[in-house]
Amino acid sequence: MGSFTTHRLRAHDRTRSPVQRFGALRTCLAEFAPYGFHATYHHLCRGAGIPAEPEMDSEAVVRAVEELHAAREIWLAEFHGWQVRRRAQKAAGIRVPDPPEPRRRLLCPDPESHPAEPLAAVMPRILRAPAGDLAECPVCGAGRGTKSWHDGFTEHRLCAGCGVSLAGRPTEPAPGVEAARAERWRLVWRRRI
Repeated sequence: MGSFTTHRLRAHDRTRSPVQRFGALRTCLAEFAPYGFHATYHHLCRGAGIPAEPEMDSEAVVRAVEELHAAREIWLAEFHGWQVRRRAQKAAGIRVPDPPEPRRRLLCPDPESHPAEPLAAVMPRILRAPAGDLAECPVCGAGRGTKSWHDGFTEHRLCAGCGVSLAGRPTEPAPGVEAARAERWRLVWRRRI
C-alpha cells in the first residue's frame, strides 16, 4: 500500500477512471480516519456528494480527499511538534510521554452518526480530547445527553448530539444486531443511504 500522499494524488489524477480515483480515496481512509473508517467514509461521501456511481460526479472524490487532507494536515502539524518534544524528553531520560501522543481520532461506531461539521473544524477538538472514557463530548460539549448503541459485540455510550463514543463495554455477541448492522453498512458502503 502506498502512502496517503500517493493515493491523494491518484484521487486527483484525471487520467484514471472515476472508480480508480474513488479507490484511492478509500485507501487514504485506511490510513487516516478521524471518526473510524466507517463513519469517516459516510461523512466524506455525504459531505462531498459522492454518488452511488462515481462516474456521475468524478470531482466529488477530489472534494472528499481534500477535506480529509485538510484534517490530516492539522493532525500532522500537532504530531510533528509532539515528536520534537518527545525526542527531548527521551534525551532527558523521560520514558513516559508527557503529554501523550496527540489523538488521531474519536470513534463514531455508528457509521451514520458523526459530527456534521467539516473534518478540519473538528480535528482540533479531537486533538484536545483526553484519553480513555469521556465524561462529556469533546466535539459538541456537555448537555446534549447520551444514547446507547450496540454493534453486536460492544455496547457504546454515544453523544446524542454527534455520535462520538464516550465509552464502550464488551458484551456477548448478538447475532441479530450484528447482522442488521452489517446490512446497514452494506447500504452505506454502496452510497445508497
